[in-house]
Amino acid sequence: MIVISDTSPLNYLVLIQEIDLLQKLFGKVIIPQAVFDELHKNRTPAAVSAWIDSASSWIEIRQASNVDSTLTLGSGECEAISLAQELNADLILLDDRKARKIAIERGLAVAGTLNILEAAAKQGLVDLPTSFQALQQTNFRVSDDLLQEILKRNITGQKNTSNN
Repeated sequence: MIVISDTSPLNYLVLIQEIDLLQKLFGKVIIPQAVFDELHKNRTPAAVSAWIDSASSWIEIRQASNVDSTLTLGSGECEAISLAQELNADLILLDDRKARKIAIERGLAVAGTLNILEAAAKQGLVDLPTSFQALQQTNFRVSDDLLQEILKRNITGQKNTSNN
């Protein structure tokens, strides 16, 4: 499975100490050079910079051979979308709404931080309410209504599964 990630999911999963979920869910994750560079900016949280400096063998840094100059997004998102198209990726990890919309319009399958946590919870890898609570302690922007909808869907799904 080819999975490309933008900066945001990596950043937030590091901050809530759940970055290893990516390896557990996908095996390997590819990031473009621009994402690597963004994870080293001065405003990047120290924990995130330290993580990328000692990036595990399951993170691969790759340069897109041709970055789509028509994209009006940040450099990490532009390179991630371009690289995902170039490699015919199975999934691209993006949180930015505009970037997600563009990726979907280009035929890419998209998941964000919330989707990753939800998928991990379905596999019993995390406790979803605890992960969401940790995420809310960061500067991650999400409506409480969306979090409650996801929690309700997963609690209902667990009840339905246990009744079978």
